[in-house]
Amino acid sequence: MKFVNWRMLTLIVLVAGIMLYLTAPADAQCVMCRASLAGASNGKFIRNFNIGVLVLLVPPVSIFCSIFFILRRHRGE
Repeated sequence: MKFVNWRMLTLIVLVAGIMLYLTAPADAQCVMCRASLAGASNGKFIRNFNIGVLVLLVPPVSIFCSIFFILRRHRGE
């Protein structure tokens, strides 16, 4: 049984790695953010703005994953 779980985990990690490797860079900003950055010529400001967008993405993703982890854990009981 443990061997099957490791095979599944290895497969998931492999597929995720391939997907991350093959993806093209995307500008994942809303229209307002893109408009405010279009006039900015400071590269450091743009870089920090993009990092800020990623930081704001962390809490919702962690909450979402936590809920599914808890549901998955309690489903087995």
